[in-house]
Amino acid sequence: EEKTEFDVVLESFGDNKVGVIKAVRGITGLGLKEAKEMVEGAPKAVKEGVAKDEAEKIKKELEEAGAKVELK
Repeated sequence: EEKTEFDVVLESFGDNKVGVIKAVRGITGLGLKEAKEMVEGAPKAVKEGVAKDEAEKIKKELEEAGAKVELK
């Protein structure tokens, strides 16, 4: 049985913390303080229970910002 729901987990923010915080804000709609806490608290789930297509899209967006991301 293929998985239909995925969690997008931010493993680390790499060398571009500010860019990753911006990306997290765009994806989650969180405020600056909350997004910063999420990024600094990595590993953290950015989105949970999303379809594979959406999870891949979010992963790509975060990776382009410099983050290390895993789908679980």
